[in-house]
Amino acid sequence: MKLGRSLLVAAMMIVSVAPARAAPAIVAASGHWAALRGPKACEAATLALLPAGRTRAQGRAAFAFEPGRRRGEFAAALSRPGRPGAAVILTIGDTPFLLVARGAGAWSRGPAQEAAIIAAVRGAASMRIEAHSAGGARFIDRYALDGAPTAIDAAAACAATMLVNH
Repeated sequence: MKLGRSLLVAAMMIVSVAPARAAPAIVAASGHWAALRGPKACEAATLALLPAGRTRAQGRAAFAFEPGRRRGEFAAALSRPGRPGAAVILTIGDTPFLLVARGAGAWSRGPAQEAAIIAAVRGAASMRIEAHSAGGARFIDRYALDGAPTAIDAAAACAATMLVNH
């Protein structure tokens, strides 16, 4: 019972940091991840292990699945805005991925990278996103991957049902 409750609390925290538009519905929750259904897409999402603080926002990572597209675009809200022009590196296990970054956001570079990121997530226990802040200081947002495969599969299935139901 305690594990189920912690999953629900984590899922509710993810929903609470979603944009103020229509609140997404929780489709599934496992480990540190939840699958969410929004009005136009479904996503598998998690929060960074380090909570927001006085000088940083809550980091968030997600795979977005849109109806009719078989890919899950990776996106992250960084805990701090990145330095313009600086690299943002997602590392899953020992595998690094260079992301596209702007401000406090970072995204995957396309379908091939998205497939590679999802494959890496399925075989690793943790991931981190490294960047440099606007002031030049290096920062790292760390994430647990327990529950990620379940949430990814649930978000992909959710998007497929959106296509069927429209």
